[in-house]
Amino acid sequence: MNGATPEQGSGNSPTLSVTLSVVVPMYNEAANVLALYDRLRAVLEATGERWELICVNDGSRDETLMALTALHQRDARVRVIDLARNFGKEVALSAGLDYASGDAVIPIDADLQDPPELIPELLRYWKD
Repeated sequence: MNGATPEQGSGNSPTLSVTLSVVVPMYNEAANVLALYDRLRAVLEATGERWELICVNDGSRDETLMALTALHQRDARVRVIDLARNFGKEVALSAGLDYASGDAVIPIDADLQDPPELIPELLRYWKD
């Protein structure tokens, strides 16, 4: 595994806890990166919780890694893991789970099949 961005670059200080980690495995998703981020950011900020977005580039052959790295430069809460080759969704998800620092972790697909707008409901169930 090659971290595309330094872990110390995270907007979440190591001394401050993160409540929620969202893990997104990605393979050739360059066209979806910004739309996914915009929807997730809006939902996550509305929760009022400290959060991080862990994007795992699973050996993409398009510009996914470049888009994720640029996104990290804009928002340090976005953490990027770059796998050396395509290992498959399950391995990419596992890598993201290993790096997650949140008290709760939500995996989500990059293609937005899973609506991010359900995250607040998941958080409510988790807190109950």
